[in-house]
Amino acid sequence: MTTVAAYAAPAAKAPLERTTIERREVREHDVLIDIKFAGICHSDIHQVREGWGEAIFPMVPGHEIAGVVSAVGPGVTRFAVGDRVGVGCMVDSCRECENCRAGREQYCTNGNVMTYNAVGRDGEVTYGGYSEKVVVDENFVLGIHEGISLDEAAPLLCAGITTYSPLRRWNAGPGKKVAVVGLGGLGHMAVKLAHALGAEVTVLSQSLRKKDDGLKLGADHYYATSDPATFEELAGTFDLIVSTVSAPLDFAAYLGLLKTEGTLANVGAPEEPVSLNLFALLGGGKSLTGSMIGGIAETQEMLDFCAEHGIGAEIELIAASEVNEAYERVLASDVRYRFVIDTATI
Repeated sequence: MTTVAAYAAPAAKAPLERTTIERREVREHDVLIDIKFAGICHSDIHQVREGWGEAIFPMVPGHEIAGVVSAVGPGVTRFAVGDRVGVGCMVDSCRECENCRAGREQYCTNGNVMTYNAVGRDGEVTYGGYSEKVVVDENFVLGIHEGISLDEAAPLLCAGITTYSPLRRWNAGPGKKVAVVGLGGLGHMAVKLAHALGAEVTVLSQSLRKKDDGLKLGADHYYATSDPATFEELAGTFDLIVSTVSAPLDFAAYLGLLKTEGTLANVGAPEEPVSLNLFALLGGGKSLTGSMIGGIAETQEMLDFCAEHGIGAEIELIAASEVNEAYERVLASDVRYRFVIDTATI
């Protein structure tokens, strides 16, 4: 075991504090990564505060990890010391079920192992990226091309793949009209990616406060959802709506913005249940669906796409000691558009 410094929440809703954790020794197919940067995702806050249910403490959050390989196990074939790599939301799965064999490890029917707040197949609790180093099986490590700086690449490992996957699945591209609900950590990546894929992109945000940013990021149009006229003007407009917000929406109103047989894909995860009158789906044959991150192969595809198109996250780099303040600012929507921890400050 190797002792490394980390930032952890000692209990639910407690502030994060500097501590030390144990990382396992490098096994046959393991990669040891010196973490350089770790993104702060809204899901980190949900889990630290037990918003999604009972959690494991102490908790070291962080599933947007970018770093450099410092050692590999003797059986490793995909990576070498010095490679630039990333780790996202998963560090293992059963690898045998239908979904795993199809490259959809995020939907592993036997339960995948999340990067933190989980128990691995070895019975050990997993700890995330707010730390100096991590040991991960090579099959759950991603390569990061030189075309993206590591700090801007870190958020791609969750925010990037979470939005790329539904855009690809529902064929965002030339001739398609795509709306993105919310211009935050996920939303700003959805705009960049949908634009790069060739779609006509509209941002639907509560206000016009971030309109200039949205247009610079690649949006063609920007509307305020606080204005009832928006829902009248845009009725029946979109092939695909990607909702990135983690607050309950008036889904019937947003479904009204879809074309016939259009799709509203939800990637935000509100803590509360939502209600829906099913006639909002029946009239027009519309679909309300969910999407969760992406498989390992698709995540690599996304990273390659971002490198090819020069896409990274818009970030605010912070010291590890600022993490609690950053959490409060995320909750206040006061970040443009992703906090990233410089792990050298841990």
